Amino acid sequence: MPNFTHSFIVDAPLEKVRAFHGDTAALKKLSPPLMFVQLHDVEPLAEGSTADFTLWFGPLPIRWQAIHHNVTNFGFTDVQARGPAKLWRHTHTFTPISAGRTRVDDVVEFEHHEGWRGLLTRFFFSRLNLLVLFTFRKWRTRRGILS
Repeated sequence: MPNFTHSFIVDAPLEKVRAFHGDTAALKKLSPPLMFVQLHDVEPLAEGSTADFTLWFGPLPIRWQAIHHNVTNFGFTDVQARGPAKLWRHTHTFTPISAGRTRVDDVVEFEHHEGWRGLLTRFFFSRLNLLVLFTFRKWRTRRGILS
């Protein structure tokens, strides 16, 4: 199963990092400008809560539903219930380093569908595209929390 990991440090306490990611608008804030996100129904972050949205890659809409699991003050996991991949599991972990610094670790596990359906995710979930996405998320998290 392909995996992607990304880590960064935020000069903010754990509570602020958790609150930023728990905001129902977080997905929209964390998506790069070329990836338009249309939120349909996003429940406040809690065990079993859902996020139902469409990602627009240019003219191509991709409907997605994620369910949140293992929700704690130290992170959560969103699992694709409906969407483009055969499997998508994204674990967010927040680790306090000091009173004013937090490490954010993202681990993404995914599987592609066979055949033509898998071509889409092979492109969008390429290492390069995921690196660009999570580099943007690092910048946006730091900017969003500190502004």
